[in-house]
Amino acid sequence: MNSKRIVFLLLAVIVAGTTAFLARAWMQSERAAILAQAQSGVSRAQPAVVNKVLVAKTTIRTGHIVKPDDMRWQVWPAGDLAQAYVIEGKRPLTDFVGAVARGSIGAGEPITETKLVLVGTRGFMSAVLQPGMRAVSVAVSATSAVSGFIYAGDRVDVLLTHTLANQQGWQHKATETILRNARVIAMDQKVDAAPTDKPDVAKTATLELTPKQTEIITLAVKMGDLSLVLRSLQENADSDSATTEDAPAEPGDSYTRDVQVSRLIADGPGPQQTTHVVLVLRGGSQSKQTLDDGNGDGDGDETKPAENKTQRTTTFTRTPSVSP
Repeated sequence: MNSKRIVFLLLAVIVAGTTAFLARAWMQSERAAILAQAQSGVSRAQPAVVNKVLVAKTTIRTGHIVKPDDMRWQVWPAGDLAQAYVIEGKRPLTDFVGAVARGSIGAGEPITETKLVLVGTRGFMSAVLQPGMRAVSVAVSATSAVSGFIYAGDRVDVLLTHTLANQQGWQHKATETILRNARVIAMDQKVDAAPTDKPDVAKTATLELTPKQTEIITLAVKMGDLSLVLRSLQENADSDSATTEDAPAEPGDSYTRDVQVSRLIADGPGPQQTTHVVLVLRGGSQSKQTLDDGNGDGDGDETKPAENKTQRTTTFTRTPSVSP
């Protein structure tokens, strides 16, 4: 065997050994990488997309004006995601604040446009009203509407201030509560129950009343000045909210007259006094004398009758004697 063949054989053996060693090392490194990935729990798959759907935080009843606290975002499975659901990021929650529920929405149930009557849409005001109730608007000012601190959804008492008069001509002022616990469903054209940063003084307030109470309010506007008195939210919180919020307004049962406010105001005219005026004729002269019923000084001549007194005049004639 010549030397050239021996050299080629040695080179072939060296190349084969090196290739086998490299292949074995590569396989070991791949196996170790696979084992490490399996132990760490790292997956090469893409992370799942998390969707949040707008749902009711608590039960929303029919006709309820939706507030921000009535809704929340909830994680929802992608496989059960309906097209009508409101997804976070595609539409803000504020779009549904102030809307009215067409029907009852349970807690955790997705909120959709078909379940609400949005603000400004047709039929919104009729959806706000409870069955059998009516909407009536009254003019208000900063003074009569608590300086703009009354919003839709609040409860108020309605006060009427007017003038009382009788046939004798005397007048008195009086304020009476004609309605209690009336629900405000709108201030001007705003039905958003959420207060703003600054008080908003409205010009009209829309109240939810029974048919008879709408007649009372309509007549009261012609009789005098109306004022709205804001009621505390704690009154509703202390009682059953399911019945308090839907309860109609109650009739008023109290009043205050001006004589109860100021002791300087007389309660009507004083009692009438009868004054007698006697006309005495002496020849060609005459004189008057006033006779009171024990309350005046009836001994003066030419006395002028006081106000609120009934005057009676009696004439006596003295004929001068004629000598025979």
